[in-house]
This record gives sequence, structure tokens and C-alpha cells, in this order.
Amino acid sequence: MKATIKEQVLTFLATSNKKSFSAEEIAEGLNLQKSTDFKLLVQTIAAMEREGTIIFNKKGKIKLPPQTVLVEGTFRANERGFGFVTIDPEEDDIFIPKEKTGYAMDGDTVAIDIVKISDPFSDRGAEGQVVEIRQRAVNQIVGEFSLFDESEIAESDLYGSVKPKDKNFNGLRVLVAAQGIKPVDGSIVIVEITHYPEKGYPTSIEGVVKQIIGHKNDPGMDILSIVISHGINTSFPANVLAQADKVAETIDPADFPDRVDRRDQLIVTIDGEDAKDLDDAVTVKKLTNGNFFLGVHIADVSYYVTEGSPLDQEAYDRGTSVYLTDRVIPMIPQRLSNGICSLNPHVPRLTMSCEMEIDPTGNIVKHAIFPSIIQTTERMTYTAVNAIIEDEEPEVSKRYEKLVPMFYEMAELHYILEQRRIKRGAVSFEDREAKVLVDEQGHPKDIILRSRGIGERLIESFMLAANETVAEHYNKLQLPFIYRIHEDPKEEKLQRFFDFAAALGMVVKHTKGSITPKDLQKVVADVAERPEAMVVNMMLLRSMQQAKYSEHNAGHYGLAADYYTHFTSPIRRYPDLIVHRLIRSYASDTSKKMQSKWQEKLPEIAHHSSDMERRAVLCEREVDAMKKAEFMQEHIGEDFDGVISSITKFGIFIELPNTIEGMIHISNLKEDYFHFVEQQLALVGERTGMTFKIGQKVRVKVTNANPETREIDFELVSAEEVTQLPRPQVSRNNRSGKKTDNRSSRRQKHTPAKSKAYDNKGKLQVDLNGNKKKKGKKPFYKGIKKKKHK
Repeated sequence: MKATIKEQVLTFLATSNKKSFSAEEIAEGLNLQKSTDFKLLVQTIAAMEREGTIIFNKKGKIKLPPQTVLVEGTFRANERGFGFVTIDPEEDDIFIPKEKTGYAMDGDTVAIDIVKISDPFSDRGAEGQVVEIRQRAVNQIVGEFSLFDESEIAESDLYGSVKPKDKNFNGLRVLVAAQGIKPVDGSIVIVEITHYPEKGYPTSIEGVVKQIIGHKNDPGMDILSIVISHGINTSFPANVLAQADKVAETIDPADFPDRVDRRDQLIVTIDGEDAKDLDDAVTVKKLTNGNFFLGVHIADVSYYVTEGSPLDQEAYDRGTSVYLTDRVIPMIPQRLSNGICSLNPHVPRLTMSCEMEIDPTGNIVKHAIFPSIIQTTERMTYTAVNAIIEDEEPEVSKRYEKLVPMFYEMAELHYILEQRRIKRGAVSFEDREAKVLVDEQGHPKDIILRSRGIGERLIESFMLAANETVAEHYNKLQLPFIYRIHEDPKEEKLQRFFDFAAALGMVVKHTKGSITPKDLQKVVADVAERPEAMVVNMMLLRSMQQAKYSEHNAGHYGLAADYYTHFTSPIRRYPDLIVHRLIRSYASDTSKKMQSKWQEKLPEIAHHSSDMERRAVLCEREVDAMKKAEFMQEHIGEDFDGVISSITKFGIFIELPNTIEGMIHISNLKEDYFHFVEQQLALVGERTGMTFKIGQKVRVKVTNANPETREIDFELVSAEEVTQLPRPQVSRNNRSGKKTDNRSSRRQKHTPAKSKAYDNKGKLQVDLNGNKKKKGKKPFYKGIKKKKHK
């Protein structure tokens, strides 16, 4: 088939060495110089210009338009309409203005065109526009249902609206079709999306109710709503439960002649009082040569959760157990996690063991990794072990008299291992972790700080030793493996920390552009007794990268470890289960075929496991923040002592001793007009010079607490006097504009814009885009073509 003139022109332009041509040159090149041919060519070129397939340069010559290079990334929405796209986690995000989001929603995979490159001199980041939405991140939304009245239902074919539980979708109006399930007002529902935002309806979503979870007033519904909004399954599929039910509740050691039998050893589990899935057990013995014998025995979950089975697929999908205020959402069914896979006392259990001989300096001189059978002697708690080692309660020591010598040897070995980690540069952040105590209805009644005694710390030391030993063993065998890595901090983040430390009068000694774990360790030690220790530790943590799973060994920066993996919690973490499966695989087969299989599988497993870990952490934090806000509702009007934990241009964040954090908005600082000094992370009064700095002690009053938005508002009562920073110099011409800007700034990232959707009679007062209806106009749904729902 002969090519059209358009196709000939495009081929000519694309294959020629020159970039631009006159019409005559193209006619000559295509042998279209006859009068009729040339006229047709000119007409074709004019049409091609109109459709954008060719363009004219400044000299009137014809050329191909520059190709748009699209890059793919993940869109992150801001409740104020704009967003950011993450192309590479290690690089700065691309800013997307409100009018250029292309109707993308939070989490969508998008293709963007970079319209402005970053300018390092003005500290301005790159800007882009969404050209294509390649994959929607969500196909359902969880929220609270509001019923429309009968006339609106009849005329609009819409049944009501849903207020999303996920704050990232607060700017969207979710409309529910009249087809399908019809919930009552106040129901918490799952809406399956049938229509996404589009031209004409940029802030509207439409869908059908897929499931009613419960009612907003049901006990525990607040937590359940958050869990489901993150896509976390709260129940197991029937085929998964069926497979779990087939697993025997007991084992006969005689059925496992190939396993190493360690039932004759003194082995104990040490956990919290409320723990039900006991997946690790330990034993320690001092040897005649002065060395220590440490045995770490981990529940062999991989024996029961076989590769490719329904149990395995569900465990992979979940990635991790999720630990919430009043419940645990397990990775595997409780029949296994609390039953045959739990190392309960006095019964035989299948385990994967790592035994180590450790010299008095903490070096592991021998080790062995193998499948085993154990029978734990006792189920110990941290409280009991702490009482024994610290000799606080003689009756506890008397009760566990036969085990007391081993606990003393455990404490001695822990101290050796801890000192070895400190010597090599491991950084130990004394993080203050709080637990929210709730009543039977799920209402918070108290918030207590978790304490870490010798019992908790010695188990941590033993698990770290086993994790490092297993990682090093398989790395040196050069077999495909999965690692827990923590990469070196990025230079720009470190520089921000150095600037912050300098503002506090701290000199951090380091090599230019880098900082070793030992340098960080010294910072933590030097600041330990200072009032701003908590804040310095927090800023230090923020400057470090996030730990993740990887098929490549990059070491663990925070632990100053060359090799590290997760081997010790296969009941609650999928990577640990995979480590056990790898050990089992390589015990019988290290062929090239087996290695190729794992080389292909491990990258996706590592990536997915890291994603699921982040999802679980985010869910846990949201639930924790909600319950803390609910707790503070009972304390509105009361005063509390706190410390400034963070300062931004829109306000001050205060942390109380019980880890509750709230905010004083800059508009509520009435004493002066305050300027944000970014280099010092401080607010400075323009007239008085009053200064607010991170780490400064304050007394605040609780003015508001909102569990729904998970926000707590404070009012300043008094502040510790600190050295004032120089007052900002503001030109007269510029001052008023800045002041107006600052005074009226909204609470960024915290308080979404609010508008009344209904009048005092409950009538809907907004259109599909959330805009107020004008009087005399038809209802918002008038004239809209009804959409069919499958």
C-alpha cells in the first residue's frame, strides 16, 4: 500500500540529517514538485500543523515538534488541591499545581511532564503536570454514609454521600448511587468506585455501596474504619482458614527423625504478659572455656505455611501483623499463630535454630543453623525476669529457682553483646513509646509509657545476634538472600541536622558530607542529659533513611552491622518466613536452578514487604493519634507541661511527657507578629524579639481535641525564657503583605477547608463539585445525565 503524503512527510523529517526544511525542500525530497502534487503537499502541511504533528520554527521552516519525555511516579495529594509526584524515593518530589493534577487521586501511578526544572539557587523544586493516569491506586473508599432525602433520591438517582475516613480524600465528594446496598444514615460503608474525577466534576467520585461495616456508634468501629481504609484485611478467606484447620494441633517428635532434638535443654520464652504468639525461645550457658553458648530457637512457621499455598499467599499479601490499641490483625490465622506455631511451655514444637558460641569480647566464634525440635521449660515474662535479675522480689526468684542462674548468665552475655555493639558504633535511641489503655467499649482511659528493663534488652541482644549471624552465613555462601538494610544518611538531610545542631550550640564532628554511626552515637551520648535530648534524637532520626528489605546486602547503618536480616519473627513478618524457607531450600539444594529461582523472586518479595510494613506503621500511627485525641477530649481546659518538639512557619508543635503532641497555631500567638527563621527552626517576634525554639519548655492549655481529624490544639500559658535570636529586619514596603499572609495562613496539612453541605433543614446545599448552590437555581443534580451502574 502506497504511503500517504502525511506519512511520507513524517518519514522524511524523521530520517533526514537536517532538523528543519522549507516546503520546497520537502517537495524536492519527496519528488512532489508538480503543480498539483505541490498544492496537495501544502494543504497536507497546513493540516499537520493544525493537529500538531509538525511545527514551524522562527524562520518559517518545518520541523517535527519536540518529543515530550514523560516520567512515571506516584501522586501524593494535598487536601488543598495541589500534589507531589515521587519519581524516586531518594530524590526530591515534583510539585504539581492544583490546575495540573489531571484529576489524579492520592496514590495513583501517573505519567507527568516536567514543565519547570528545579532551581537550587532559589531553593525551588521542579514542577510538573499530570499527562496520564496509568493506574488508579484505589477502587474503593471507606467512610461515613449520609442519606439524601426522598426527593433528591428520586430526581438524582443518587442515594447519599460518604465522608471518607482517609484524610487524603477529604477534598473529594463521594456520591452513592441508588442501586445496590442501601445503608442507613450513619453507617460506615465501603464504596466501590464507578466514576472517578473528570472534566466538569474534578472533585467528585461516584460509586455503589459494596459493604456495610457497621454503624459509627458501634464499639471499635472507629479503629476498624481506619484499618479497612488502608486496605488491610480483617478476616481470612475460607480457603486459608480451611488449610489452617487441617494442621494438627500437636506433633509427635518421632515423626521428625532428621531434626536436631533440643528438648533436653533449659529453654524459655520471655515476652510481655499479654503476648499470645510466642515465636522465639532462648537458652544461655557459660562454657568451661569462658565462652558463652547462646541458643535462639524460632517457631518453624515455614513448615506449616508451604510455598504457594493459600496460607502463603495470604501471608504475602498482608506482609506483617498489625498491632493496634485494642487488637492485633495477624499475618497468619490464630489457629497457627497462637497454637502449633506458638512455643508454649512443656509441649514439643518445631523450630529453626541458630546456636552460637560467643567469646568474652562478644565475637561469635562458632555457629550452626538447622531445623530442630524443642520443648520450652517455662513461659517467662519481662516483668518476672527483671525482678529476678534486679533482685527486687525474692518470691519470684524462689518460684523460678532452677532457672535463676541462667538468667544471671543471660544478663552477663547481654552486657557483653551490648558493649560490642556500642564499641563498633551502633546508635541506640531511647525512644519513648506509649501505650493507650482502653476500656471494654474502646474508650481510652489512660496513656502510659512503656519501660524497657533488662529482660526486654537482653532478648533484643540475642535476637540481633541471631539475625546478624544468619545474614553473614548466607552472604558468605554467596547465595541469593533477603536482607534488612539501613543505608547511609543522605548528605542534604545530614546538612539540615548539622545546621539544627549548630543552632543549639552543638558542634558535631564529622568528615565533610558524611557522618559515621560512631559520630551519631557521640551526639546521642553528649545530648543525653540536656533538656532538648528528646528533640535532638528525633531530628537525628529524621535525618536517617528508612530501613527496608532488599535482595542486596547493604549493611545496617543504625546497628553499625555489616550483615543483617530478619530471622526471628516469622509468625508476624513475611520476610522472616522467607528467610526460614531459604534456609530449608539451601539445606537440600544449592543448584544454579534453585539460586535462579530465588534471584527472580526475592526482589518483588522485598519490595512488597517493605510497602506492607509502611502501610501497617501508618495505620498503627493513625489509630494511636486518634485514641490520643479522644483521650484529650476529657482534658479540654486543663493545663499541661510540655516541650516544643517542632516549629514550622504556621505554628508550634508541643509534646507532652506522655508522648501526646498538639499544636499552637501561629495566629493564636497574640503577643507579637512572629517570623519563621528556617535556619534556626525558630519563631521570632518582630517587635519584642520573643523567641520560640525546639526543646524549649512550655506550659499549655488544651483548647480542642478532634479524634476524627486526629488533631489536638493547645494555647500557650507560659514559656521558659531562652536566649533571644536577632529580630528579623522587615522592609516597610513588604511588612504588611507578609503580616497579612502569616496571620491568615491556614493550618497546613492538618485542618481541611470546611463548608456547610446542608442548610438548617438538612437540605443539600452543594453541587457535585462541593460548590454552594445559588438561590433560584435547580438542584445540583438537575440536567446531569444519569450514569448506568453495572
